Amino acid sequence: MATQDKIKELLDLRGKARMGGGPKRIEAQHKKGKLTARERIELLLDEGSFEEFDMFVSHRCIDFGLAEETYLSDGVVTGYGTIDGRLVYVFSQDFTVFGGSLSEMYAQKICKIMDKAMKVGAPIIGINDSGGARIQEGVKSLGGYAEIFQRNILASGVVPQISAVFGPCAGGAVYSPALTDFIIMSKNTSYMFVTGPKVVKTVTGETVTEEELGGAMVHGAKSGVTHFLAEDEKEGIALIRKLLSYMTQNNLEDPPIIPCDDPIDRLEDALNEIIPENPSKPYDVKDIIHAVVDYNEFVEVQRHYAPNIVIGFARFNGMPVGIVANQPNYLAGVLDINSSRKAARFVRFCDAFNIPIVTFVDVPGFLPGTAQEYGGIIIHGAKLLYAYGEATVPKVTVILRKAYGGAYDVMSSKHLRGDINYAWPGAEIAVMGPKGAIEILYSKEYKDIQDLEERMKFLQQKEEEYKRKFATPYVAAKYGYLDDVIEPRNSRFRIIRALESLRTKKDTNPPKKHSNLPL
Repeated sequence: MATQDKIKELLDLRGKARMGGGPKRIEAQHKKGKLTARERIELLLDEGSFEEFDMFVSHRCIDFGLAEETYLSDGVVTGYGTIDGRLVYVFSQDFTVFGGSLSEMYAQKICKIMDKAMKVGAPIIGINDSGGARIQEGVKSLGGYAEIFQRNILASGVVPQISAVFGPCAGGAVYSPALTDFIIMSKNTSYMFVTGPKVVKTVTGETVTEEELGGAMVHGAKSGVTHFLAEDEKEGIALIRKLLSYMTQNNLEDPPIIPCDDPIDRLEDALNEIIPENPSKPYDVKDIIHAVVDYNEFVEVQRHYAPNIVIGFARFNGMPVGIVANQPNYLAGVLDINSSRKAARFVRFCDAFNIPIVTFVDVPGFLPGTAQEYGGIIIHGAKLLYAYGEATVPKVTVILRKAYGGAYDVMSSKHLRGDINYAWPGAEIAVMGPKGAIEILYSKEYKDIQDLEERMKFLQQKEEEYKRKFATPYVAAKYGYLDDVIEPRNSRFRIIRALESLRTKKDTNPPKKHSNLPL
């Protein structure tokens, strides 16, 4: 065969591989409102940067008629490219080939790019659209999943891992995304569950749809499994690109600092009035976040789940940070099981990848009640406590209003190696709120007063005394637990100065195989 014929053969084979399961199946994919595996990669990566691996791989199974049905690439497209000029490794599952089901060779392809990403220290992005294990391959398929899981585990905390779920993700397939740092789902076209509706019906008698069981909104608002909900795949892919802009390439690098012309000393006069005079009145902490960060831009994570705490990424003078903030607008900003878990994992992610943490505190305590206690609030609250105490990245804390009881300790206090801790002038730092404290401290005197009006007058007087004496930031400042009490409108400037002073911070934890955090 002449050289030109060989080149033509190569080009023909490449064309065949790019067609996946063929035109009819591609058309069916588009009719569902879904992109193909290769279209997704084209959108994700910088134009012309994709270098594909293993295009000519196909399965080795000869059972159940598969010997006569083979496809080049075998249901997954793998390789590397760049996003904003930064190297990433990617795999994109192809639903047009055997419903994206995972085979032995398919798994090997994914494992290869994961291994390479670990060697060079680059993020791994997985786009999931698969019906699960390829039944025809039996245990080889199951073994393939476990090989991927093992690499997810080893890569955790070493390189960022992002999973996009743009179609079905069922059975064992769900555990790879669950082991990664962030999951993105698209509304109406994606779902995740361990067992599908038919199995649920057989075992439990429950009748439930795929969307009700494992749709994007279910996992975004109820389970907290997914971190972002995208209107469609294009938005989801744009979100991946955005997310990566805040992240390091690996655990040995610092996050990318971008030029910033948003003035460092920009004053936000509105912040001096944002906290209501009535301590029970809510406000939206996101208004404060938007006011102080660069260009008012904040990328919120898990927006629909446990909204009593807000987490996400922003920049201060071009420097990426992770933000954790109690949300008085929902459940008064209390800490509960879900919010503790949500914030703890985010803090640990930031710490793993050298992203400073800025914490805004307005917390009246932990949510009381049997549901919380029986659900293990002690353990889950300890996760957040542990995460902050373990973190060695720069930690800047601003107490906005309330910081009561154990929740004060948990929210990046000075005692958990908080680097620079500020408070606004109206901050109340105490064991508990004035009313509860007075009822305990003066219970005997309170009961002895028979006249209702006199009793209320007595309580009011003692509450005011308590506020003046204890529920102020100056007692904590007196003991050095606060580094300064700052004017709210200066918060942006003070936070930036604090972060810049901590840029060269070095802190360590004792040598250990690994920690045993409360799970």
